[in-house]
This record gives sequence, structure tokens and C-alpha cells, in this order.
Amino acid sequence: MKNKMRFTALFMAACLGTGLLAGCGAGEKDTKDTAKTESTGKKTFVFGDTTFNPENEEPDVNPHNAYAGWACIRYGVGETLFKYSDSMEIQPWLAKDYENVDELTWKITLQDGVKFSSGRALDGQAVKECLEHLIEVHERAKGDLMIDTITAEGQTVTIKTTEPKPTLLNYLSDPYGCIIDMEAGVTEDGIVAGTGPYIAKSLVSGEQLNLVKNEEYWDGEPGFDEITVRTISDGDTLTMALQSGEIDAAYGMPYASYPLFENDDYTFSRCATSRAFFAHMNFESPVIQDPAVRKAIAMGIDKEGFVNTLLDGNGYPAVGTYPDSFEFGGDAVTTETYDAEGAKKVLEEAGWVDEDGDGIREKDGKDLTIRWLTYPSRQELPLLAESAQATLKEIGMDVQINSTADHNSIRTDSTAWDVYASAMVTAPTGDPEYFFTTHCLDSSVVNNGKYHSDKVEELEKEMAKTFDTERRSELAVEMQQTILDDNAFVFCSHLKMSMISKSSVKGLTAHPCDFYEITADLAPAE
Repeated sequence: MKNKMRFTALFMAACLGTGLLAGCGAGEKDTKDTAKTESTGKKTFVFGDTTFNPENEEPDVNPHNAYAGWACIRYGVGETLFKYSDSMEIQPWLAKDYENVDELTWKITLQDGVKFSSGRALDGQAVKECLEHLIEVHERAKGDLMIDTITAEGQTVTIKTTEPKPTLLNYLSDPYGCIIDMEAGVTEDGIVAGTGPYIAKSLVSGEQLNLVKNEEYWDGEPGFDEITVRTISDGDTLTMALQSGEIDAAYGMPYASYPLFENDDYTFSRCATSRAFFAHMNFESPVIQDPAVRKAIAMGIDKEGFVNTLLDGNGYPAVGTYPDSFEFGGDAVTTETYDAEGAKKVLEEAGWVDEDGDGIREKDGKDLTIRWLTYPSRQELPLLAESAQATLKEIGMDVQINSTADHNSIRTDSTAWDVYASAMVTAPTGDPEYFFTTHCLDSSVVNNGKYHSDKVEELEKEMAKTFDTERRSELAVEMQQTILDDNAFVFCSHLKMSMISKSSVKGLTAHPCDFYEITADLAPAE
């Protein structure tokens, strides 16, 4: 059957770009503006980002390496076959059409006249080479895409999957799906040749990426000649850099700094996303294996207080995996609410009592200690740890926080932590299946807590073969409710994403999937 490009993803995000005004402080207007034309005649732009670093599994811009595809797509180096509209509907990008020949076969027709930054023309053979290499080296992509064979002819590529894959186009829109020229290869620094508006010229991992305009870009005129992406992990340093004019825009600004930029000199672009801040329970930890402890943790975290006080309202308290902008999110499921007294009762009934009067409960001679692992590059996560530490202490838990850039190696050691708090976009493909396949199954690559549920495994088998979006929503609700009833995860909040740029810049726009940042539309303001 022939399909039109409207695979509705059920997510209608209210994405808001507003001009809010701010000053640089002390009433003095900074005259430095790197986004304007330099004496060389080049238009330059400097972007400060807290998240572009190995700590976030983004060491470079090679989409076949961990989560580096996010950097590849965010910074305008690579593009995927399909992309998402502002209402999270699938639309063509490097592809211009597709045909779902049968349950296993997808024929994709490519745009004409597209070139990689290497100079090679984009055709079916190039896409075939890229995707075959992707599933050879990228475990998550291999599991998501379920590709059996790929054939190429001219400007078409035909993908046959090992089993029905209703969400194939969604997964091809994941950042790891950026199409790169495998003939050009990947440099030692992790630089690739993509089709985007900018070309990566040099990269120092965790520090800086230098980009230049792609003079032969196929989809419009890029607005800047040169772009620098600087990794600035410290929030205060990021704030000062934007105030002083060292950078022209920022992602990951501390909420406390927002008032400094609510002025005519700056523009905010804000958008509701499905990025969740949530806690994974370690089912190999003896203390977490106690259902009463998991339930008490879920009841002992004050989500409203965390969002309203520590995030200053820049988020949404979470119920389950997805926000209420999804049909299968928000109040479609139920979970524990903040109830300190109720949590105390749960622990008491399970034999956790404070026998020595030090405020920490014990059982069988062991203190109720929770080792809370998290990381600092997402500013919300250390705040969540501090909030949980305070409220869980009230119910008799000793929460010991380890907030470290080394979290990715530590989380693989099941003896080293009890709760791991992280952040992820739970539905970047606009479809509910993504979270479960990455986090909740025996085969999931990032099932950090080794959670297992017979019911979830069975429901996922059905979802994997279900093309009907209404039934997929029903399955998503049932699967969510199962993991919530098991208190396998505690979803604390969803992110209201914000990017701040100088008013001399236009086209830096927040998007609900959190993928697209530096695009051809980014340019000096008129």
C-alpha cells in the first residue's frame, strides 16, 4: 500500500517561542556580539551547551557511536531519512516518499540532488552502506530496527525486517539514523561527512566543535559562515559567558539565571518535551528487592516540591513515563503520590524500624541506606538528588548521593548503587514503544536495574507487531501501569526545554523531540 507522510505520533506538544527580555547586569549593555559579521566578512555564531560531552555518551559527532547521533543532528552535521514536525508527525527529510510493501518490507525513495559534505551524491547505495554499518556496530539500533536485508537501486533503498516493524520510520528518525558517507569514513576525532547545513572541521571531545557552512547544502542557505559549539558544563560559567558575549546562545542554563536574560537583549524559545527525570531501581540490590522499600521511595519523593521550588516551575510533575500531551501519558496511569506518613507506615509494616533513635530505620541489624547514583551535566539531576535526600530522610532513609561524571561506568556495576537517577526523552520517536525496548526488557541495552516482568515481556511482543496506533496506546498504558505497580521506576518530572539566544540571532527554536537545534534557519536577525 502507498502511504502519505502522516504517521501520527499522538504527541501534540505546545511548543512556544517567545521573546523575553533581559540585561547583562549593572545596567551596562555589552557591545561584544560574535553573531555579527566580523572584520573578515564572515558571519559567526558561538553556542554554549552543557550536555555535549563523553559523560552524556556524546564524545563526538559520529552517529554510530553511543548517543553521539544527538550531537550530529543537533549541530547540523547530519540528517535522517525522516524527521518530526512540531506536532511530532513523521515527515520526509532525506527521503521524499516511502511504500510499505508488506509487513516486512519498506521501499524508501530518496531526495534528488543531495550531496554529502565529502562531495559524494546521496543515493540508495550510500544509505545501504550507512545503515548496514550502523546495525553492525550499534547494539541499540540493531535491536530497534530489526533489519534483515537492505537492497539499493538508484535513488531507492528497500529494507526488509526480520519481523513486522510498525515503527521502522520512527526509529530511522532517531539521531543514530543520521545518514553519513561510509566511503569518507570516520576520523580519529569522530568527525563524519553528513548532509547537513554545516560541516564539522575540528573537534576536541568534551570541549569544542568547529563547524563551517556547507556551501552545497541542498535545503536552503545556512545563515552563518562559521559556528563554534562550546561545552560549558558549569552553569555559572555558562551564565557569565552569555552575559559577557563570549557565546551567542545557550542550552542548559541554570533556572536561577533566567531572570538575568528576561530583557530585550535576549530571546527565549521554550517547548514542552517528553524528557523525564526519573529513578531506576536496582533489582540486584538486596535493599531494593524489598517491595516495601521501593514503594516507600515512590511515596517519599515530593515531585510537586521539586518542580515548583527547585526547578522554579520549569517542568511538569510526572505520573508515569510520558507527559499528558500524549494520549497514553499523564493521568492515563496512576502511581504513588507524595505521602510521608503513608511511607512510614509501609516501612513499619515491613519491619523497618528506628530502634536506636538516630532517625534512620534498621532491619536485621542493617541501616536503611540508599546509594543514589546520578550525574551533574543535567542541572536538574543533582537538585533531584538533594530533594529526595531531604524528603526520604523524613521517613527514615539515609540517602547517600554520588553525583559523578563517571556514572556510565558505575551504573554497569550492580553492586555499586541502589537507585540511579537519569534523564532521557522517553518518546523521541513520538511512539510509546521506545522507552520499553530501551529500559524495561530482558534484552534492553539500558535496563540498568535488571528489571524483569513476564507481563511486560508479553505485552511488548504484541506491541512490536501492532500497526494500529489506538491499540499501541492501550498497550502503552498497560505496560506503564505494570512498571509503576512494581515501582521499578519513579518518574519525577518532565522538562520544559528552553534555549536562550541574543536578540541578534534568529531561528534557534526548541523542538518537542529535542533533536533539532542548529539548522539552516539559524541566522543573524535582520
